[in-house]
Amino acid sequence: MLKRHSQLFLKLFIINDLIINSLSWLLAYYLRFVYPVIPVTKGMQNLHPYLPFLIYINVIWLLIYRENKLYEPKRGSARLEEFSQLAKSITLGVVIITGMMFFYRDFMYSRLVVLYFWVINIVLAQISRTMTRSYLYWLRSRGYNLRYLLIIGAGDLGTQLKEKIEACPGLGYKVVGFLDDDPCKIGRNFAGVRVLGGSDILAGVLAQNNIDEVFIALPMAAHQRMVEIISLCQKSGVRVKIVPNIYDVMAHQASIDELDGIPLIGFSQSALEHMANRFVKRIEDVAVSCLLLLLFSPLLLIIGVLIKLTSRGPVFYKQERTGMDNRPFWMYKFRSMRQDAEQKSGPVWAVENDSRRTGLGGILRSTSLDELPQLLNVLKGDMSLVGPRPERPYFVNQFKEEIACYMRRHHVKAGITGWAQVNGWRGNTSIEKRVEHDIYYIENWTLSLDLKILWMTIWKGFVNESAY
Repeated sequence: MLKRHSQLFLKLFIINDLIINSLSWLLAYYLRFVYPVIPVTKGMQNLHPYLPFLIYINVIWLLIYRENKLYEPKRGSARLEEFSQLAKSITLGVVIITGMMFFYRDFMYSRLVVLYFWVINIVLAQISRTMTRSYLYWLRSRGYNLRYLLIIGAGDLGTQLKEKIEACPGLGYKVVGFLDDDPCKIGRNFAGVRVLGGSDILAGVLAQNNIDEVFIALPMAAHQRMVEIISLCQKSGVRVKIVPNIYDVMAHQASIDELDGIPLIGFSQSALEHMANRFVKRIEDVAVSCLLLLLFSPLLLIIGVLIKLTSRGPVFYKQERTGMDNRPFWMYKFRSMRQDAEQKSGPVWAVENDSRRTGLGGILRSTSLDELPQLLNVLKGDMSLVGPRPERPYFVNQFKEEIACYMRRHHVKAGITGWAQVNGWRGNTSIEKRVEHDIYYIENWTLSLDLKILWMTIWKGFVNESAY
């Protein structure tokens, strides 16, 4: 059943791609010569030499698509991944046909036609794939084109897997039953599905129930049994997949890597571990900090003059803090305390009615205006606008021994403001709550979350009764 459906949809996808390629090539020709977007500087070329070239395009495209696994089933796969692979495949194809045109001397094909074709083909192919996948999802959610699935392992992992499948009917899976070697589970229902027996009856279940796929949800200790199950499934022509027994950490983004042929599963702790996201965040930091420095420049000048007039010492105060990857850096602030504030006490937290503060310093700290020079740290790249607040090395060494997961705060750049601060956890408040909010931010970072925190800082984060 699975093979029959797969061949049918493979043919549909191939026909669809042939139509899209042909339509894109013709549209590119018409946009260049018949309805020119850019005025034609040379005479119009005849369509006839362009039509035979479609044969080369379609053959090359089908080979590239097949090589890049664009004709394999994509149930449960991320659409963005398919879109990215599609764009890369089309780009490679355009490079190949451009090279072919260079060596073909009998006719000079328009380079603008090729450029138009590249853009149109990517757009139409993406639209076509989206519509096709959406239609297949709709069909599966209504009980068509189903794959019959057997889950081996009726423990927590297996039952969670069944519930996930049930929550996504568009994936098109129907769970026939469980197999489990625990005698107490045989015959009982788990997540609404019956345990048919132990793994020793696998061959019979595969033959009698027309199973398309087997998901193995066993603990890693059952490694040898997994090998036997995989071998039996392969002999029966049934696809088999292993669900790693690490479900409790699957909230992190997983990636499949390879080390000289050895597959590795990696887990990123934050979306900011990806270079593209770090680049976006850096653009945000530079653009907004430059804008704020420009807007606040009169205020910065006034505060600097007032500090000089009201107390002895420099305008700015720099203090060593621990940043991303546990690297130290100098953080800048407007000086709000006496010049020798920690000469006797050493590193300590600021407290209410702190005697070390200057008169102006109390106002600066309660309104967070003393933090404005950290915009320079952002421009330097030591800090970000949004992130966990940086601590002094003395306190970092103390807290990492006392608070679980504390050092995860250092997986991203420290920030001027953060999720903990806009939720009231700043100053002399619970460190545990601050860490909890910081880790939430790290695990759930998006650009929209950054913008939300910046907005909340404007109307909620500047003045805080816990800031001493």
